[in-house]
Amino acid sequence: MQKQPLLILCLCFIAGIVVQDLWILSRGALLLVLLIALVMQAVFFLPGFLAYQLRKVSLGFLFLIFGLAAHELHSTSAGIPIVENKSECIFKLRKKLNSNEKNRRYEIVAWQNNHQFRSVLSVPRAEPELDYMHYYKASLYINALEKPYSDFQFNYQKYLARKGIYYQSYLPGNLQREKRSDLSFSEKIRQARLQLLRKIDAAPLQKRTREFAKGIILADRTEMDQETLRDFRNSGTMHILAISGTHMAIIFGVILAVFNVLLSEKYRNLKIILALVLIWTFAVFIDYGNSVIRSCIMISCYYIFRLLQRKTDLLHALSLAAFVILFIDSNQVFDVGFQLSFSAVLGIFWFNQPLLKRLPLPKNKVQNLLLNIVSISIAAQLATLPLVIYYFHQYSSISLLANLIIIPFAEIIIVFSLLMVGLIGFSLNFMWLNQMFDTVIAHSLKAVHYFGDLDFALHEMIPLTLLEVALLAIILYFLRPLIIKINIRNLTRVAFFIVLFVSLRFLLNYRARSLDEILVHHFFNHEIYSVKKGGEVIFYLSDEVDREKVKQYVIMPYLTSRRTKNYVIKKGEKHPSEFSLR
Repeated sequence: MQKQPLLILCLCFIAGIVVQDLWILSRGALLLVLLIALVMQAVFFLPGFLAYQLRKVSLGFLFLIFGLAAHELHSTSAGIPIVENKSECIFKLRKKLNSNEKNRRYEIVAWQNNHQFRSVLSVPRAEPELDYMHYYKASLYINALEKPYSDFQFNYQKYLARKGIYYQSYLPGNLQREKRSDLSFSEKIRQARLQLLRKIDAAPLQKRTREFAKGIILADRTEMDQETLRDFRNSGTMHILAISGTHMAIIFGVILAVFNVLLSEKYRNLKIILALVLIWTFAVFIDYGNSVIRSCIMISCYYIFRLLQRKTDLLHALSLAAFVILFIDSNQVFDVGFQLSFSAVLGIFWFNQPLLKRLPLPKNKVQNLLLNIVSISIAAQLATLPLVIYYFHQYSSISLLANLIIIPFAEIIIVFSLLMVGLIGFSLNFMWLNQMFDTVIAHSLKAVHYFGDLDFALHEMIPLTLLEVALLAIILYFLRPLIIKINIRNLTRVAFFIVLFVSLRFLLNYRARSLDEILVHHFFNHEIYSVKKGGEVIFYLSDEVDREKVKQYVIMPYLTSRRTKNYVIKKGEKHPSEFSLR
């Protein structure tokens, strides 16, 4: 704790959140353990070596209790409101969500018979887009979100419940709108962002260029086509589309460079302060996601330390960012984006310098930049690999190569996109610049498509349990000493946990292969039967079912959970009693 006290206290705080989420202690029990934790702090006033050692334990325990209390407060709700399945509702827009080919999707706050509730709303594309400037009135079909019927499915109900959403709705007809006069400050900012997005939609650019610019600068991928998303996902370059530390660092650098031109060197501190104000303004404007807030806090800490002439510390800045985000909403610790973002930074801290020492010495600044890109890319991918496989069950073996080729151009693309979004925002149109931007983005997307379309490199349906993730994390922890110094001790530790991981995986695969079962899968109004015997599965589908969607949402998740890829699809509407495992 002497070297990284803030990180250890942050981990204790996160442990408290996880414990409270799993066991849900009552407020009375929380008050009791909080009192015990406060009493334990008396060791700070006791002399002696033992008391000195106990101080660390007592402080860690106190922050664990703080995590319990914070998550209890953020998880407390007034109860799920009871609403009618079909009724006239008044609602307002809260957030725009990813659309599909038939509907636009939104997160709304609605009122029905004086009961307020939040819901995900699907609106047919024929209807006008919603905005923050109006209240809406319409008859909605409303359904309570249900738990998945099996353990292998994504728990969408729990995911939305963490956000206080318990219903999903559909707009079957027209809606009425009325101008609002009570817009909050945050809603005014969101409306301004929405208007900028609509300006980009109307710009004389190719559709894919417009959607790319909205995603890479304004963190809006709601209308991006599925093929583009698939290319980024399969090539392992999805982080380029997400507003992350790279984006914020580049944008901050652009802002600081502008101030360096406008102001003289004697205003050095003023330039940094103004740049920090603007980067936070930008973060608020794009709706401050986890990675954005984390990046802004870390940039702020770095430059504040420089202003105060203090030594910077990456882990202190990272821990402070985690504390800020989790104090605001402790449920964010379960968000995939939060976990990947912080894992990537931890990986860069843990592996970057050892990897750099293993690479050739740079002879100039260009080589130094390229070698840093290589080491940072490897470090971030190593650290996030277990989580990527655990959540998405896939990995591209050429993702590192794709990142090494695409990332050096990312800075140019981000700066160019920022310039174009700024010009569009001020209604400035230069045809030659639009054509150049279209060309640059088109070639960039072609490069991503090339890597994303290499089927041999994409490994899908990779099963991974939390225990396997934990073992991979231990392997990564001991991998750093091995990179720094290759000796018997370091090699033995890594080899031991690799053997343990392989053994566990073998046992889990054997257990899954030994499982014989007959299941009924529910897909909308259809029932799909599966018969598993050994490592093979037969699925029985009716002709009315969309086979591609069934494969995506039922077959692949089931096969992944049962650790097999051998399956056959047959036509049939048999009753489960007609199937036999003999």
